[in-house]
Amino acid sequence: MAEQIHKRLSNELVRTVLERYVSKELDVERAMGLLGLKRSQLFEWVKRYKENPENFCIESNRPGNRRISRELEENIIKELKTEKRLIDDPSMPIRDYNYSYLKDQLWKKYRQEVSVPTIINRAKKKVFIFQSLIKKHMTGRCLQITLESLFSTIPRITSGLPMLTKSGI
Repeated sequence: MAEQIHKRLSNELVRTVLERYVSKELDVERAMGLLGLKRSQLFEWVKRYKENPENFCIESNRPGNRRISRELEENIIKELKTEKRLIDDPSMPIRDYNYSYLKDQLWKKYRQEVSVPTIINRAKKKVFIFQSLIKKHMTGRCLQITLESLFSTIPRITSGLPMLTKSGI
């Protein structure tokens, strides 16, 4: 996959090629070759150029920073620790994290907005989740299933007794 156009070419070069294409100095094939674009992509850029030729720019309009602030990260960890204390308290009926509640608490207490997947990712990253998963998997039910599967692989030993078959013979 080729690099994006704004990373490969300068704004002036793209503007010049599109300008010459619109004024019919270049044909489609030559413009596609100069810009390294497919036909449909070229026409999308031509449309953008025709909408505003004076202020045409190939730079991306997307926000570049997708990281959360250090302050928000610290508040997420603080709220996860609070929730962890409640989970670890045997007198409380809470056994799992309530990430939607944590999201609401972050908004109410700090006026900080964050998505639930971000909270879950921070919980995984800071090892808040794994301890509760280990406790769940070390229950007697999981052990029982393991023992049943172990015994089902061992052939039964019969002491000279005739074995019953499904037909009853």
